[in-house]
Amino acid sequence: MSDDVHDYRSTQAALALFVAIALLIGWDLIADYREGAHWAHIAIELFVVLVAASGAVLLWRQFRQNRLDLADARVDAEQWRNESRELLRGLGIAIEKQFVAWELTKAEAEVGLFLLKGLSHKEIASIRHTSERTTREQARALYRKSGLPGRSSLSAFFLEDLLLPQSEYDENEEQ
Repeated sequence: MSDDVHDYRSTQAALALFVAIALLIGWDLIADYREGAHWAHIAIELFVVLVAASGAVLLWRQFRQNRLDLADARVDAEQWRNESRELLRGLGIAIEKQFVAWELTKAEAEVGLFLLKGLSHKEIASIRHTSERTTREQARALYRKSGLPGRSSLSAFFLEDLLLPQSEYDENEEQ
């Protein structure tokens, strides 16, 4: 269970507890008053009721604010997903174009995409219902046609332009 859900439930439980305390002591306060209890006892119980009611009000406000913050976070997350989707779509198109430029076969391009996702030759072979040897040969063909020495160079080829140079990164950090 995430910390947010745990905090949400804890806040609800604490709110319910404060309300229950306020109600029970309020009920006891009325009963004590009817029985003619000493004014000091009544004052103490009244103070406890007020403290419990104040705690309930504060927790209710926090609960409402947390719900608003959560709604804002969900909107931000959805916006980020939409923006990322466009970026990833653009990266996918760039990868496809480069695979075409390297004149990869459909099978080699498919293996290339799985390699970029970090899958092993064995995993790729299983997904594609081919032998591991076939997958290795298709990966070798991809490396030969691209002029790249291996998997890490393949990943670096596509990721290099996504990362800011250190000087640009430092400038962005200062802003």
